Amino acid sequence: MLETNRGSLQIPVINISRSVSELDVARELVEAAATYGFIYLKNEGEDIPGEAVEQAFDLSRIFFSSPMEEKAKIKISETVSHFTPFIMFNRLRTLKNAGWVGMHTETLDAKNQRIGDFKEAFNIHEFKDGKAQQTLPPSLVNHESDLNTFQQHCHNLCLKLLKLFAIGLEVDSSSGGSTYFSSRHQGGPSGCTLRLLYYPTVPAESDYNPILDIRAGAHSDYGSITLLFQRPGQPGLEIIPPSTQTGSNAENFSSTAAWTPVPVFPPGTENDPSPPILVNIGDAFEYWTNGLLKSTVHRVVFPKEAKIGGEDRYSIAYFCHPVGDTVLEAIPSEKVRLFRDTRMQHAMKPMTSNEHLMSRLKATYLGLYKDGQEAIAGP
Repeated sequence: MLETNRGSLQIPVINISRSVSELDVARELVEAAATYGFIYLKNEGEDIPGEAVEQAFDLSRIFFSSPMEEKAKIKISETVSHFTPFIMFNRLRTLKNAGWVGMHTETLDAKNQRIGDFKEAFNIHEFKDGKAQQTLPPSLVNHESDLNTFQQHCHNLCLKLLKLFAIGLEVDSSSGGSTYFSSRHQGGPSGCTLRLLYYPTVPAESDYNPILDIRAGAHSDYGSITLLFQRPGQPGLEIIPPSTQTGSNAENFSSTAAWTPVPVFPPGTENDPSPPILVNIGDAFEYWTNGLLKSTVHRVVFPKEAKIGGEDRYSIAYFCHPVGDTVLEAIPSEKVRLFRDTRMQHAMKPMTSNEHLMSRLKATYLGLYKDGQEAIAGP
């Protein structure tokens, strides 16, 4: 099996709906994001109703159990024509981030993976006036409004979090203050994506190698923040704590890194009706904060019993991105100005959100397009 550090990781569980000081909650979020890059949100159904989450998982299971030929008709390489044009690298391109991703299509950690990820995914891009801007499969076409509503729930929660992050970072009021981030995540096209994920059990005839193979390779997310919804009894997420990525270990994402499990139910939430929502910082936010908030590398591993069956794993991610022409540069915050992260000093340069996303897509989808071709996939 891939090596894992079984030590405990005390990622904070924060209730952003509680009736306490908004500033206190904002500071808690910033502290957690700067230390771990991950935060648990207490899930009491106030921001996203529990029934909406359950329905989303029901739809996910229906889609992934549909015939292969139905899914193949909407694979990412076949759905480019349904997308909205953006200006990228001073040329007109279509940023495609929608469609079905088949088994082994993605290789999130090409350096350390033998073959692509053991997973399927379905990327659903932004809706316009309640309508999907891509072809929906037969299994989901009658649930367009449900998918739109769930995506809206997710985006509204992200806007709430972005406001709190701006408060916690004490963004200069003359530059927008608490609305600095949220205003840059609405009002225009972006890479925001709702992603349904399915990690099936290993088929008996598979040449699965427990030393090398993985459900989702090591990676960080591309956008500002990600919401992750998980199912009870379906673990597998692991992170490399940012505190361990120093010196020669800064770029070590192999099995020798300090991989640490992130439980579905962290201590103190075991009796909650639903798992907490897991929030993690993406690369765009790390850029904006000059490395103060951490875009933490993570992966999804097989359970120990994978070869003898195990259990399917389902999760749902919402990737929140800034509007495409937003420039990623150090934000007007004294906290950020005073912070120095040596990892960021040479890497950071102003770029638009679209440019940043394109660079990451190219790194992930090696064989799907080359320079001069269209970007056709998503995180």
